[in-house]
Amino acid sequence: MRVFAIGDIHGGLKALVQLLNKLELKEGDTLIFMGDYVDGWSESAQVVQFLIALSKTFNCIFIKGNHDIWCEEWLRTEEVNPTWYMHGGKESMESYSGFSAEEKVQHLQFFERLKMYHIDDKNRLFLHAGFTSMHGVEREVFTNTLFFDRTLWEMALTMDKSITENSALYPKRLKHYNEIYIGHTPTTNYGVDVPMNAANIWNVDTGAAFKGKITGMDIDTKVFMQSDTLPSLYPNEKGRNKD
Repeated sequence: MRVFAIGDIHGGLKALVQLLNKLELKEGDTLIFMGDYVDGWSESAQVVQFLIALSKTFNCIFIKGNHDIWCEEWLRTEEVNPTWYMHGGKESMESYSGFSAEEKVQHLQFFERLKMYHIDDKNRLFLHAGFTSMHGVEREVFTNTLFFDRTLWEMALTMDKSITENSALYPKRLKHYNEIYIGHTPTTNYGVDVPMNAANIWNVDTGAAFKGKITGMDIDTKVFMQSDTLPSLYPNEKGRNKD
Protein backbone atom coordinates (compact mmCIF):
# COMPACT_ATOMS: atom_id res chain seq x y z
CA MET A 1 0.00 0.00 0.00
CA ARG A 2 1.37 3.38 -1.04
CA VAL A 3 0.44 6.87 0.11
CA PHE A 4 0.81 9.80 -2.26
CA ALA A 5 0.66 13.50 -1.48
CA ILE A 6 -0.76 15.33 -4.49
CA GLY A 7 0.03 19.03 -4.93
CA ASP A 8 -2.24 21.90 -5.96
CA ILE A 9 -4.23 21.29 -9.17
CA HIS A 10 -5.90 24.63 -10.02
CA GLY A 11 -8.29 23.41 -12.69
CA GLY A 12 -5.70 21.44 -14.65
CA LEU A 13 -7.58 18.21 -15.33
CA LYS A 14 -5.31 17.18 -18.21
CA ALA A 15 -2.28 17.40 -15.95
CA LEU A 16 -4.01 15.55 -13.12
CA VAL A 17 -4.98 12.63 -15.35
CA GLN A 18 -1.46 12.53 -16.80
CA LEU A 19 0.05 12.45 -13.31
CA LEU A 20 -2.24 9.69 -12.04
CA ASN A 21 -1.41 7.58 -15.09
CA LYS A 22 2.29 7.99 -14.31
CA LEU A 23 1.72 6.89 -10.71
CA GLU A 24 0.23 3.60 -11.97
CA LEU A 25 -2.20 3.41 -9.07
CA LYS A 26 -2.96 0.07 -7.48
CA GLU A 27 -5.75 -1.18 -5.28
CA GLY A 28 -5.07 -0.08 -1.73
CA ASP A 29 -3.18 3.10 -2.62
CA THR A 30 -4.12 6.26 -0.73
CA LEU A 31 -4.16 9.70 -2.34
CA ILE A 32 -3.93 12.76 -0.11
CA PHE A 33 -4.79 15.88 -2.07
CA MET A 34 -3.35 19.08 -0.62
CA GLY A 35 -6.13 21.43 -1.76
CA ASP A 36 -6.73 24.14 -4.36
CA TYR A 37 -8.56 21.99 -6.88
CA VAL A 38 -9.97 25.01 -8.70
CA ASP A 39 -9.04 28.44 -10.10
CA GLY A 40 -6.52 28.94 -12.86
CA TRP A 41 -6.98 26.67 -15.85
CA SER A 42 -10.25 26.06 -17.64
CA GLU A 43 -11.38 22.74 -16.13
CA SER A 44 -12.07 23.46 -12.46
CA ALA A 45 -15.58 22.01 -12.41
CA GLN A 46 -14.32 19.04 -14.39
CA VAL A 47 -11.54 18.46 -11.84
CA VAL A 48 -14.08 18.33 -9.02
CA GLN A 49 -16.30 15.97 -11.00
CA PHE A 50 -13.29 13.72 -11.68
CA LEU A 51 -12.21 13.68 -8.03
CA ILE A 52 -15.70 12.72 -6.87
CA ALA A 53 -15.59 9.74 -9.22
CA LEU A 54 -11.99 8.88 -8.28
CA SER A 55 -12.90 8.68 -4.61
CA LYS A 56 -15.25 5.80 -5.40
CA THR A 57 -12.31 3.69 -6.60
CA PHE A 58 -9.40 4.77 -4.40
CA ASN A 59 -8.96 5.89 -0.83
CA CYS A 60 -8.85 9.66 -1.24
CA ILE A 61 -8.32 12.26 1.45
CA PHE A 62 -9.15 15.78 0.35
CA ILE A 63 -7.68 18.79 2.15
CA LYS A 64 -9.34 22.21 1.77
CA GLY A 65 -7.41 25.09 0.19
CA ASN A 66 -8.12 28.80 0.13
CA HIS A 67 -9.34 28.71 -3.48
CA ASP A 68 -11.74 25.91 -2.56
CA ILE A 69 -13.23 28.11 0.17
CA TRP A 70 -13.96 30.85 -2.35
CA CYS A 71 -15.53 28.47 -4.87
CA GLU A 72 -17.58 26.78 -2.16
CA GLU A 73 -19.00 30.12 -1.06
CA TRP A 74 -19.92 31.01 -4.65
CA LEU A 75 -21.68 27.69 -5.15
CA ARG A 76 -23.59 28.23 -1.92
CA THR A 77 -24.59 31.88 -2.35
CA GLU A 78 -23.84 32.83 -5.98
CA GLU A 79 -22.04 35.86 -4.56
CA VAL A 80 -18.72 36.61 -6.25
CA ASN A 81 -15.76 37.48 -4.04
CA PRO A 82 -13.81 40.16 -5.98
CA THR A 83 -10.43 38.81 -4.85
CA TRP A 84 -11.42 35.31 -5.93
CA TYR A 85 -12.68 36.57 -9.30
CA MET A 86 -9.30 38.16 -10.07
CA HIS A 87 -7.30 35.11 -8.97
CA GLY A 88 -8.87 32.34 -10.99
CA GLY A 89 -12.49 32.61 -9.96
CA LYS A 90 -13.57 33.90 -13.36
CA GLU A 91 -12.24 30.76 -15.04
CA SER A 92 -13.86 28.52 -12.42
CA MET A 93 -17.23 30.18 -12.89
CA GLU A 94 -16.96 29.71 -16.66
CA SER A 95 -16.06 26.03 -16.22
CA TYR A 96 -19.47 25.44 -14.63
CA SER A 97 -21.27 26.37 -17.84
CA GLY A 98 -23.41 23.39 -18.76
CA PHE A 99 -23.39 21.84 -15.28
CA SER A 100 -26.83 21.17 -13.88
CA ALA A 101 -28.14 22.52 -10.59
CA GLU A 102 -27.98 19.00 -9.18
CA GLU A 103 -24.32 18.64 -10.17
CA LYS A 104 -23.51 22.00 -8.57
CA VAL A 105 -25.11 20.79 -5.33
CA GLN A 106 -22.94 17.67 -5.46
CA HIS A 107 -19.86 19.85 -5.90
CA LEU A 108 -20.90 22.08 -3.01
CA GLN A 109 -21.20 18.99 -0.85
CA PHE A 110 -17.72 17.91 -1.98
CA PHE A 111 -16.28 21.25 -0.85
CA GLU A 112 -18.19 21.11 2.44
CA ARG A 113 -16.67 17.69 3.23
CA LEU A 114 -13.06 18.77 2.65
CA LYS A 115 -10.78 18.37 5.69
CA MET A 116 -8.95 21.29 7.25
CA TYR A 117 -6.04 18.93 7.94
CA HIS A 118 -5.22 15.25 8.25
CA ILE A 119 -2.89 13.44 10.66
CA ASP A 120 -2.08 9.84 9.76
CA ASP A 121 -1.17 6.91 12.01
CA LYS A 122 2.54 7.75 11.68
CA ASN A 123 1.98 11.26 13.03
CA ARG A 124 2.43 12.93 9.65
CA LEU A 125 0.44 16.12 9.18
CA PHE A 126 -1.14 17.19 5.88
CA LEU A 127 -2.62 20.65 5.41
CA HIS A 128 -2.89 23.23 2.69
CA ALA A 129 -0.86 26.15 4.00
CA GLY A 130 0.44 26.26 7.56
CA PHE A 131 -0.27 26.99 11.21
CA THR A 132 1.14 29.30 13.85
CA SER A 133 0.30 27.73 17.23
CA MET A 134 3.30 26.36 19.11
CA HIS A 135 0.88 23.77 20.52
CA GLY A 136 0.16 22.24 17.11
CA VAL A 137 -2.46 22.45 14.41
CA GLU A 138 -5.23 21.17 16.69
CA ARG A 139 -4.84 24.28 18.85
CA GLU A 140 -4.82 26.79 16.00
CA VAL A 141 -7.18 29.60 17.01
CA PHE A 142 -7.73 31.17 13.59
CA THR A 143 -9.04 28.59 11.12
CA ASN A 144 -8.13 30.70 8.09
CA THR A 145 -4.47 30.30 9.01
CA LEU A 146 -4.65 26.68 7.87
CA PHE A 147 -5.56 27.86 4.37
CA PHE A 148 -3.47 31.03 4.03
CA ASP A 149 -0.42 30.92 6.32
CA ARG A 150 3.01 31.02 4.69
CA THR A 151 5.07 31.69 7.82
CA LEU A 152 5.47 27.98 8.65
CA TRP A 153 7.20 27.35 5.33
CA GLU A 154 9.16 30.61 5.37
CA MET A 155 10.43 29.83 8.88
CA ALA A 156 11.58 26.36 7.84
CA LEU A 157 13.40 27.74 4.82
CA THR A 158 15.44 30.12 6.94
CA MET A 159 16.39 27.63 9.67
CA ASP A 160 20.06 26.89 10.18
CA LYS A 161 20.69 23.28 9.18
CA SER A 162 22.65 22.73 12.38
CA ILE A 163 19.52 23.27 14.52
CA THR A 164 18.21 19.76 15.15
CA GLU A 165 15.01 18.61 16.80
CA ASN A 166 16.86 18.13 20.10
CA SER A 167 17.97 21.76 20.17
CA ALA A 168 16.22 24.30 22.37
CA LEU A 169 16.19 26.55 19.29
CA TYR A 170 14.13 24.11 17.21
CA PRO A 171 10.63 25.64 16.64
CA LYS A 172 8.09 24.10 18.99
CA ARG A 173 5.38 23.93 16.35
CA LEU A 174 7.50 21.56 14.26
CA LYS A 175 8.08 19.13 17.12
CA HIS A 176 4.49 17.90 17.21
CA TYR A 177 4.68 15.95 13.93
CA ASN A 178 7.15 13.55 12.35
CA GLU A 179 6.61 15.18 8.97
CA ILE A 180 4.44 17.98 7.60
CA TYR A 181 3.17 18.13 4.02
CA ILE A 182 1.87 21.38 2.53
CA GLY A 183 0.84 23.04 -0.71
CA HIS A 184 -0.20 26.68 -1.21
CA THR A 185 3.24 28.28 -1.71
CA PRO A 186 4.59 27.31 -5.16
CA THR A 187 8.15 26.00 -5.17
CA THR A 188 8.49 27.84 -8.48
CA ASN A 189 8.57 31.05 -6.40
CA TYR A 190 12.10 29.91 -5.50
CA GLY A 191 13.11 28.84 -9.00
CA VAL A 192 12.45 25.16 -8.20
CA ASP A 193 10.00 22.98 -10.14
CA VAL A 194 10.18 19.89 -7.88
CA PRO A 195 9.07 19.29 -4.27
CA MET A 196 11.14 21.09 -1.64
CA ASN A 197 12.13 19.96 1.84
CA ALA A 198 13.01 22.22 4.77
CA ALA A 199 13.31 20.92 8.35
CA ASN A 200 10.56 18.27 8.55
CA ILE A 201 8.29 20.01 6.02
CA TRP A 202 7.70 18.89 2.44
CA ASN A 203 6.16 21.36 -0.01
CA VAL A 204 4.51 19.60 -2.96
CA ASP A 205 2.95 22.64 -4.67
CA THR A 206 5.13 22.85 -7.77
CA GLY A 207 3.40 25.78 -9.41
CA ALA A 208 0.54 24.22 -11.36
CA ALA A 209 -1.42 27.46 -11.15
CA PHE A 210 1.28 29.25 -13.10
CA LYS A 211 4.06 27.76 -15.26
CA GLY A 212 4.75 24.64 -13.22
CA LYS A 213 3.49 21.07 -12.88
CA ILE A 214 1.29 18.91 -10.68
CA THR A 215 3.31 16.62 -8.42
CA GLY A 216 2.51 13.32 -6.72
CA MET A 217 4.98 12.14 -4.06
CA ASP A 218 5.20 8.73 -2.39
CA ILE A 219 5.57 9.95 1.18
CA ASP A 220 7.41 6.84 2.33
CA THR A 221 10.08 6.72 -0.38
CA LYS A 222 10.00 10.41 -1.39
CA VAL A 223 9.95 9.30 -5.04
CA PHE A 224 7.73 11.64 -7.04
CA MET A 225 6.13 11.90 -10.45
CA GLN A 226 5.02 15.04 -12.27
CA SER A 227 2.76 16.10 -15.07
CA ASP A 228 3.99 18.18 -17.97
CA THR A 229 3.91 21.92 -17.38
CA LEU A 230 0.38 23.27 -17.35
CA PRO A 231 0.99 25.90 -20.08
CA SER A 232 2.12 23.11 -22.42
CA LEU A 233 -1.12 21.21 -21.77
CA TYR A 234 -3.29 24.33 -22.11
CA PRO A 235 -1.39 26.26 -24.81
CA ASN A 236 -4.23 28.66 -25.54
CA GLU A 237 -4.69 29.71 -21.92
CA LYS A 238 -2.75 31.79 -19.42
CA GLY A 239 -3.80 30.16 -16.15
CA ARG A 240 -2.92 32.57 -13.37
CA ASN A 241 0.15 33.82 -15.23
CA LYS A 242 -1.82 36.97 -16.03
CA ASP A 243 -1.89 37.99 -12.35
